[in-house]
Formats: sequence, C-alpha cells, structure tokens
Amino acid sequence: MANVTFILGGCRSGKSSLALRTAEAAEAEQRIFIATAVPFDAEMQDRVRRHQAERGAGWKTLEVPLALPEALTEHSREGRVILVDCLTLWVSNLLLERADPAVVESRIAELARAVKACAGPVILVSNEVGLGVVPDSQLGRQFRDLAGMANQSMAAGADEVIMTVAGIPVLIKPRNSV
Repeated sequence: MANVTFILGGCRSGKSSLALRTAEAAEAEQRIFIATAVPFDAEMQDRVRRHQAERGAGWKTLEVPLALPEALTEHSREGRVILVDCLTLWVSNLLLERADPAVVESRIAELARAVKACAGPVILVSNEVGLGVVPDSQLGRQFRDLAGMANQSMAAGADEVIMTVAGIPVLIKPRNSV
C-alpha cells in the first residue's frame, strides 16, 4: 500500500521544492515525476524547463495532463517514488477538456482509488485555492469547488498532509494520526 504525502499551499509557497526534497529523501530505486501542466505559452515553457533542471537526471518525467489515475496505476511499483505536480492543474485540464463538473468529480474519485492502490510512495502537490476571493465567473467557481473537493479527497486518504506557507512547511496531518 502507498505511503502518501499530500503537500499543498498557495502559489510560489515552496510546495514543489518541498515535494522534490521529500521524494529525493524517500528510499526508492526510481523516481518518477508526473507533470500535469500543459505549457501553452513561452513563460510556462520556461517554467517547465526550470523545474526539469531542478530535478536533474535521476528522474523520469511523464507528461500527464488528463490520465492521472491511469498513469499512477501503470507506473506504481515497489521501489519507486512518484511525485505528482500538480492536482489543481489536472483539475483545470479536466474541467476545460470535459466542461462537466460531474465528470471531474468522478475522475477525482478514480484518482483517490488509484492513489490508495499504489505500491510505493506517492507525493501529491496541489494549490490551496480556497483562501482567496470568490471567483466572478461560473467556470472559476466550478474550478475552485472542484479543486477544493480534490484537496479534501487527497488529504483524507493521505498518511501525511503538509501545507507550505512562505516557504515554511506546516504539518497539518501527521503520520499515524486518526
């Protein structure tokens, strides 16, 4: 059964760096990075290149904008750590692709089952989007609600939940807690 660490925080809060350090500290023969971002513009392409350089050569990177539960099922093995960055981009991709919140909710449930069935450690990264203003569009509110649902689902099933604030990890759910 997976050892699941869920790391969330605001944009540029240090969550991806913490996730990377956590994965590198894991006892694993292989490290897999599952990227959910779709780099549509030059700025995002540059951001992706910087993140790849931070990881170095010891990582296998998979670009998985939509089929995240399937990728976890396919690539999880004992001796492998999988880092998924990030769930909010995945939710956004699904919502824009499917435009049906019920389908996204179903995919979140599939992800929770896939994570639970993983054979090795899994580190999930997500943005905490519920601390800001209420979005002024229906799509924005749907995204916020679905991201919150995904975060709650992953936190409930995680062994450990950490929130990053200004680069400082704050333990929300310690290992071996109820």
